[in-house]
Amino acid sequence: MSIERAREYFAKFGIEDRIIEFTTSSATVELAAVAAGCEEARICKTLSFMSKEGPLLILVAGDVKIDNHKYKEQFGVKAKMLTAGQVEELIGHAVGGVCPFGIKEGVAVYLDESMKRFKTLFPACGSSNSAIELTIEELEKYSGYKAWVNVGKMC
Repeated sequence: MSIERAREYFAKFGIEDRIIEFTTSSATVELAAVAAGCEEARICKTLSFMSKEGPLLILVAGDVKIDNHKYKEQFGVKAKMLTAGQVEELIGHAVGGVCPFGIKEGVAVYLDESMKRFKTLFPACGSSNSAIELTIEELEKYSGYKAWVNVGKMC
């Protein structure tokens, strides 16, 4: 199970006990916000794309989607999301639980500026009913991010 990968990853930092397992699904922004008891914008979506260099993840606020023009300017290619099968194979987590924690080697992680307006956010933890509440500083520390980018736009 991919939540176990996330749990093992966080165990290296001694914070695996902060993972929240909900009794209901948190596979979508709407469901995750209800489960976490927060506004939808504070759900940290992890979106999977293919770039020239390989698979990449972009973390964005829950009320943001990818701006194709900004994406192409940033990465030099048209935004092409991975299929559900590719996500599991290349990233290591299934759709609904994708996160940057415990992912496969060679996956670049980027953080979108849209998240900086919040003190804490709730990214998934590898399953369709899990999350962890992290500050921006913790998200930077634990995500293994490569850079901050500005590729989002409000939904």
